Amino acid sequence: MDPSLRRFVRHRAGERFEHGRLHQIHCQVSRHVDHIVAKQHGGPETPDNMALACLRCNLCKGPNLTGIDPTTMQVVTLFHPRQDRRADHFAYLGARIGGLTPTGRATVELLERTSRAAHG
Repeated sequence: MDPSLRRFVRHRAGERFEHGRLHQIHCQVSRHVDHIVAKQHGGPETPDNMALACLRCNLCKGPNLTGIDPTTMQVVTLFHPRQDRRADHFAYLGARIGGLTPTGRATVELLERTSRAAHG
């Protein structure tokens, strides 16, 4: 990835990870510039398709574009930090986030379930 694109994405994020808005100082893992739509799905390497993510969220999200809403059990699109408004989909509960919509719930569930499976 072009270093200037990486710097731009980090600056635009304002020191906060773009999926949950956790400030980088609260996270002990490294930060990554994530493809929102993975390259394997045709996602371009452009600013609109990049988001700053912590390593855990980046690995948990992987190339997924959809998830299962745990309330309705329906397949829904995941939160897209360039197209969706965080306040529409998430409620902040201290350092944790909860999903308000099918998209929010599926995104939280995917990130938490994948993380739990990887870490026991």
